[in-house]
Amino acid sequence: MSKNFKCWPPQWPKYLNYPNRPVHMFLEDTAQRVPNRIAIHFGGMVLTYGELKALVDRFAAALAGLGIQKGERFAIHLPNMPQFAIAYYAVMKIGAVFTPLSPLMSPREITHQLNDSGAKNLLTLDLLYPGIASVIPETPIERIITTSIGDCYNAVIAPLKPIGKLPVPDTLDMAELIKNNQPAPPAVEINADKDLAHLAYTGGTTGVSKGVMLTHKNVVSNTFQFGCWLNGAQLDIQKEKVELIYPEGIDPAKDRPVVRDKEIALVVVPWFHAMGTIGYLNQMVSGGTTMVVFPRFDPVEYIEAVNKFSATTLGGAPQLYVPLVNMPGFEKYDLSKIKLIASGAAPLPLTVLVSMRKSFLKSVVIEAYGLTECSMGAISNPPIPALTKVGSVGMPVADTECKVVDPNTGAELLPGQVGEICIKGPQVMRGYWNRPEATAEVLKDGWLYTGDIGKEDEDGYFFITDRIKDMIIYKGYNVYPRELEEILFNHPAVEMCAVIGKPDDRAGEIPVAFVKLLAGQQATAEELIEFVNLQVAAYKKLREVIFKDMIPVSAAGKVLKRELRDQIARMR
Repeated sequence: MSKNFKCWPPQWPKYLNYPNRPVHMFLEDTAQRVPNRIAIHFGGMVLTYGELKALVDRFAAALAGLGIQKGERFAIHLPNMPQFAIAYYAVMKIGAVFTPLSPLMSPREITHQLNDSGAKNLLTLDLLYPGIASVIPETPIERIITTSIGDCYNAVIAPLKPIGKLPVPDTLDMAELIKNNQPAPPAVEINADKDLAHLAYTGGTTGVSKGVMLTHKNVVSNTFQFGCWLNGAQLDIQKEKVELIYPEGIDPAKDRPVVRDKEIALVVVPWFHAMGTIGYLNQMVSGGTTMVVFPRFDPVEYIEAVNKFSATTLGGAPQLYVPLVNMPGFEKYDLSKIKLIASGAAPLPLTVLVSMRKSFLKSVVIEAYGLTECSMGAISNPPIPALTKVGSVGMPVADTECKVVDPNTGAELLPGQVGEICIKGPQVMRGYWNRPEATAEVLKDGWLYTGDIGKEDEDGYFFITDRIKDMIIYKGYNVYPRELEEILFNHPAVEMCAVIGKPDDRAGEIPVAFVKLLAGQQATAEELIEFVNLQVAAYKKLREVIFKDMIPVSAAGKVLKRELRDQIARMR
């Protein structure tokens, strides 16, 4: 079936003109266009786009001077902070490959990702590095650069921001590298169609974390797809810049929800996450948005920042909004300047959506859908209140096709029929790093088979109804049951186990294990929870253990997780 444009926003481009340029062009263009516009607010530190570009150029020169070559993987192990943005664009500029490491990952997970990616270079935080230092000798890492939150503040501000800088022996200091290099990095020729920009890791049904290969074209395309979905503009590709073109008679300030070089966004979505890198870094920089950056989420600090910084847009996973709408006194805040609220990474509960619409009266609230394998996103509700559809993640964005197929036969299904969601578009990954067989399982004839179950309605809107993968979404983070099961199986008292997601009003889902003990063996729930949780990141932690005499399995020996979910439902 052809793409359904029945409810496509009037005068929105259906197809875009994409520049054949690398990712760092976003910063180059914006710094040239509005050099004095504030790019980043961070705990009192302020950087303009011109200053951000100068710091990026200095760090890029430093990295090139260290001998880091085009194509080398460069791991960034930082929370949201200015140094993350500086390093990211510097890595892009020298043609190296960005591979993000979540600060929430355990040493075991860090070891796997560094070994699998072959990264020789690591940028980490002075507060985080001691927790992973012991495993670095087990990885290919040859060069470690450290930075500190304390580097964000000068001597005058230091009494108000008493954040000390921890010495980290045998590492290079990012601030010194920036200070000792001029903003003149060598020019590196980058083939946007072929050269990798990101090697971002995700999991699969087996729980094995796989590297998703994204080219500069993938990242640039997806950034513009969502940027132009929000501003309703076409792209005019000029020699040194990209201009926005609107239909005759359109005034962006009045007729569009987002206007270039005018918006102020609160950014708490982690930049190490696909949604963060594309939607809340590249898209923001491309649009000349002022980013108010938070390293962590605090509901009071976040909501008070709306008025403090005159924020106009918010975005994140549903678990960002749940504590906000339930916060005492929330209704007293003036939220009238917020124009757009985006939600992704997990389904937004209807009750939360209703509460948000009551509180953000002048805002349009949209849900979107995607996965790391398509850079970030593929489907979104239009940023127009009359065209958003409750319960739907929206329609495929520009130059993106989606279809629903029978998971067993692969046959394309009709509107209303439930099957596997498949995606085709310029944002779809090249494949999995060093895993041709896994790549072949999900990339077929140009289509990405997502493993997610859903349907399309007669209007061209998509609904996600289930997941083929037994992935658990805890506060917007992906948790893969198989990984927890493998750890449980290593406990001497465990004979059989299965991990599923238990619905939770605040977290979305929490990991719960059903466990059958070996005959004659004993173990408490607390013991098993501690055994698992010492080996995984905080967001993956097991929250509950239910002991069973028998774990239900099919004739083929496959655990019947649907039955376990039904048991959980009956317990509620």
